[in-house]
Amino acid sequence: MYVEIEDFKTGWYGITVGLSKAEINKLIERLEFLRDNNDQHFHIRSNYEGIGGVGDIEIYFQKNAIDNMILE
Repeated sequence: MYVEIEDFKTGWYGITVGLSKAEINKLIERLEFLRDNNDQHFHIRSNYEGIGGVGDIEIYFQKNAIDNMILE
């Protein structure tokens, strides 16, 4: 997995995530688990090797969420 953060210099940020086929399958499994167990959460973590970057992303079920995400 590769994660990069882009600063748009407007107060907004972009996040780019690159995944292998195996990582996609694992992410789908974890998201399906979260959908059915919405009191849980999971992490996407770096192996903390290399020059640095995003170390941890926590994914959780947002109760009372407003659907404002646009998927393209």
